[in-house]
Amino acid sequence: MREVTLDAFAAAHADGAVVIDVREPYEFATGHVPGARLLPLAQLGLHADELPRTERVYVICATGNRSLAAADYLARHGIDAISVAGGTSGWQRRGWPVQRGMRSSAATL
Repeated sequence: MREVTLDAFAAAHADGAVVIDVREPYEFATGHVPGARLLPLAQLGLHADELPRTERVYVICATGNRSLAAADYLARHGIDAISVAGGTSGWQRRGWPVQRGMRSSAATL
């Protein structure tokens, strides 16, 4: 299983990790990890080649189910991808900051 804890993710995030959010745009707009880029799961195959291959990519969703499937898919396609266990819901439960809206400059690939 390609999964990382919220604490490990938070440390990587603080160091500037690449984060993609595979939820739907309406979910993303309601609150996402700061700096995450939106790449809905249904579009993953169309945009996987736009992801970096020289650094780890952290994949997040609401709870960790979609992101786990996405991380497995990306790993099969040569990307060092890992799912964030607990997802954005877990992030928010810890009281960590979220951004709201789409923020076009950083929200999409």
